[in-house]
Amino acid sequence: MIPAKFDYRRADSADEAIALLDEYGDDAKLLAGGHSLLPLMKLRLASPAVLIDIGRLRELSYVRDAGDHIAIGALTRHRDVETSVLLRAEVPLLAHAASQVGDPQVRHRGTIGGSIAHGDPASDLPAVVLALGGTLVARGSAGAGGERTIPATEFFRGFLECELTPTELLTEIRVPKVGKAGWSFQKFNRRAQDWAIVGVAAVRNGQTGVALVNMGTTPIRATAVESAVAGGASATDAAAHAADGLDPPSDLNASPEYRRHLATVLVRRALEEAAARGR
Repeated sequence: MIPAKFDYRRADSADEAIALLDEYGDDAKLLAGGHSLLPLMKLRLASPAVLIDIGRLRELSYVRDAGDHIAIGALTRHRDVETSVLLRAEVPLLAHAASQVGDPQVRHRGTIGGSIAHGDPASDLPAVVLALGGTLVARGSAGAGGERTIPATEFFRGFLECELTPTELLTEIRVPKVGKAGWSFQKFNRRAQDWAIVGVAAVRNGQTGVALVNMGTTPIRATAVESAVAGGASATDAAAHAADGLDPPSDLNASPEYRRHLATVLVRRALEEAAARGR
């Protein structure tokens, strides 16, 4: 389909992008890789009056050692996350999960910030950042409060909704270093390029973080599983709590019951693999 008519503005800096957001407010949408926004526009599910192109802002494309965490620019491509030597050494879960996103064409264009800001519950990287206990950095104009940090656990608010205001730009993702901690990323899909029917990200770094893909209206932290592991439960017993209190979606790929079953199986596998890696 053909999207509705829109105006196009290209920002040459993060500050200019924020100024344009201030100018157009709710009428504007940011365009980075375009893999999430453009399909919605073609289906007329999103009809922004103005597209602000930030895809060329190299100042927001980086992977840096920041002491106790790794800082990743929001416009860093999936491929750069996948191949980062620093991430492979310090946060291998994130580098591996990035290698599972779509196909090479998608990974060379899509950005980590775009994936997270879009907040799709079926997307891999938001769940990974949740499991790692990451933090998101948002920047607005000085009049709108300037820069703020948002814990990943507070970032996802509803289906395709996040904590960002219409005049804020996601600038950075911060994830704790996990070094040689055990980790695992599991997902089940029909074909390699499909969205996960269910996915699981797990890391065991002193305490266990587990997050689920496509098990609700947002990426979900599996707190019942984490509590069970903290209480000494086995991987099998902890995984039995994978779907506690959740209302998985029903679609052409799976029923809610099937997703609950998959979550239990994949969480058990993830916990076992994370435990094995961490020995």
